[in-house]
Amino acid sequence: MRELERDSTSDIPACARLAIVGRGRVGTALAAAFERVGYEVSGPLARGADGAGSDAVLLCVPDAEIARAGEHIAAGRLVGHCSGATGLDVLEPHEGFSLHPLMTVTAQGADFSGAGAAIAGTTPRALALARGLARALGMLPVEIAEADRPAYHAAASIASNFLITLEAAAERIGAAVGLEREQLVPLVRATVENWSRLGPERALTGPVARGDEATVARQRAAVDEVAPELLPLFDELVTATRALAAARDREVRAA
Repeated sequence: MRELERDSTSDIPACARLAIVGRGRVGTALAAAFERVGYEVSGPLARGADGAGSDAVLLCVPDAEIARAGEHIAAGRLVGHCSGATGLDVLEPHEGFSLHPLMTVTAQGADFSGAGAAIAGTTPRALALARGLARALGMLPVEIAEADRPAYHAAASIASNFLITLEAAAERIGAAVGLEREQLVPLVRATVENWSRLGPERALTGPVARGDEATVARQRAAVDEVAPELLPLFDELVTATRALAAARDREVRAA
């Protein structure tokens, strides 16, 4: 993948009128965000809308519904989707593009400014539109090749969705001994900031990282006692953390 350079081509028309189809969290958040930066937005509209009166239509629907939603869009409009893992073939015969904000969106909405955005287009005009939409919201557009989209989306899921699953496990174990979420939050925030600044190898701390196998064994026994269903997850994470620590140690020795 590569970050796109600014394109000053003047014969690619700008999109001023944008229809958003899909009334879920992403469609609702994007409609509000584009309105705030000056777009004339129709929607979010229900599935089955034809995008009449718009320059482009952005489909914010589940992946399995993209092709069906695209069938309702009138010919002549650029049509895009917000899926991270789906290619552009589902938008045929439309001139298609994709715009996937690399940002978690809850029922409370999202702030897209500063986030990455995976984009693609079937034509230079469609690609330029996707780039322009991303930059209008302050996002950093990155072009993702069709074959790379599943790996891109897997990385996003690990970084966001699986992190929540991991913190839920920490909450589950902590709750057994009176530890509350609010007490874990500063630790999590500091860890993410260290990873951001230092990278994974230098940010890694804890008993596995320092080779304290006796402490790891006591932790494992405690997990087995208070949340035995989480023991396989704990074991897999210890194995992966040992591998990361070993890579760090090799790097230090080679320096």
